[in-house]
Amino acid sequence: MIRSRLSYARFYLRTSILLLPACAYFIAVKLRFGFNLLFSRTPPLGLPSYWGVVLLTTVVWAIAAEESGLWNVEQLYAPGGKSRRLLEALAFTYAVVMAVGFLYRQASYSRLVIGISAIALFILATLARVAFRVSLEFLRESGRSEVKILVVGTDRFARRVGTSLLLGEVLPCKVVGFVRLPGQEIAVDGPVFEMDQIPSFSNGNSINDVIIALPAARLSEVEKIAPQLEKLCVPTRVVIDLGDGVVLRDRLIDLGGIHMLDLRPTLAETVPYLFQKRIFDVAFSVLVLLLTLPLTLLIALAIKLESPGAIFFSQDRVGLNGRVFRMLKFRTMRALAPGEPEWGWTTANDPRRTRVGTLLRKLNLDELPQFLNVLRGNMSIVGPRPEMPHFVERFLEEFDRYNFRHMFKAGITGWAQVNGWRGDTSIAKRVEYDLYYLRNWSLTFDLQIITMTVLRMFSSKNAY
Repeated sequence: MIRSRLSYARFYLRTSILLLPACAYFIAVKLRFGFNLLFSRTPPLGLPSYWGVVLLTTVVWAIAAEESGLWNVEQLYAPGGKSRRLLEALAFTYAVVMAVGFLYRQASYSRLVIGISAIALFILATLARVAFRVSLEFLRESGRSEVKILVVGTDRFARRVGTSLLLGEVLPCKVVGFVRLPGQEIAVDGPVFEMDQIPSFSNGNSINDVIIALPAARLSEVEKIAPQLEKLCVPTRVVIDLGDGVVLRDRLIDLGGIHMLDLRPTLAETVPYLFQKRIFDVAFSVLVLLLTLPLTLLIALAIKLESPGAIFFSQDRVGLNGRVFRMLKFRTMRALAPGEPEWGWTTANDPRRTRVGTLLRKLNLDELPQFLNVLRGNMSIVGPRPEMPHFVERFLEEFDRYNFRHMFKAGITGWAQVNGWRGDTSIAKRVEYDLYYLRNWSLTFDLQIITMTVLRMFSSKNAY
């Protein structure tokens, strides 16, 4: 009953959310051009049809909404972060739409329509979620969707579970009683039954679900309890609480029948990071490389004319999961002599720099080839800056949790860098900012860091 009620609620919420892009474009086109997008088969002369854009936006919006949890009923009652999740989904959706629009040249779509639709979609999604929550509250107050639950357990853990069910906002629940297990204390308020009294509930009307509420130390008893509950012919569920610091959410893995729980989960294994971030990285990198192609050719020519050697400089760096890759940059120093060790960090007034290299470093243009690393999959646009292997080995011994930063892809820019911790600066501070980024990653956070990078591109203090 609990799962079916949630399934119905999610279906209706999902359907409502998926219809919103079409409504948003209807509003945008109506405001911009004055014709009806939904019921006009052919647009006025000279205007392209927006149905292709509507379809693309809906598909991308569906992916973003799924990964941002926009149609999870539980998210409607989250204490915070709802607007942030919605903005993340919007940012991802319209970044893809704009990227496809940039590459698709067969029709010219109004940027104003796209912008108005984004604003309309944000407003409509907010109103839809508020209206859905109000509807659920109305059903709760009317008492028509109440779930009757029998809780197995009578100790303080069971009391906490019962209280949470009664006070829960997602579904209205009523605890009809508690079942005491052998040797268990009675710390609950409400009817208490022994195990041999369970058949009195088997009339098909008394309960909808059975919830086994046992502390972690007694979970091994579930195997003995479950067969005695089969006579009730209702769904049986187990509350899993492994203590503070271990949060389940989506951390259960079923690998060929072997059930595992992530005790130290990472956002780098989530679908939004693996797919949304990758799609954004590729689209953004292609756009930057195309726009900067003339500048890239000019820089390559200047490097070649000033000093002998390769145009690009590559160096071993440590990336995701500790894997070593070759990071690309424009060469900004004199070419290495045979047998000469690779360069370390650059310092102020470093004599190894060329004149072109000094300018490139000051303007941060030496990093442009790293967008090729992003396309290869070695790096991301945003992430902890990669270090050379010998520095990593040293820092692992000197700084706690340093290796956590390798649970994400290395980035061209990062939270530590936009806050001034780059080059020859405090490693402890850099690790602190990198770990903050790892704990709080989102697509919106990436966009914030990219914006800060662009604004501070020409004023970096430690870009020697």
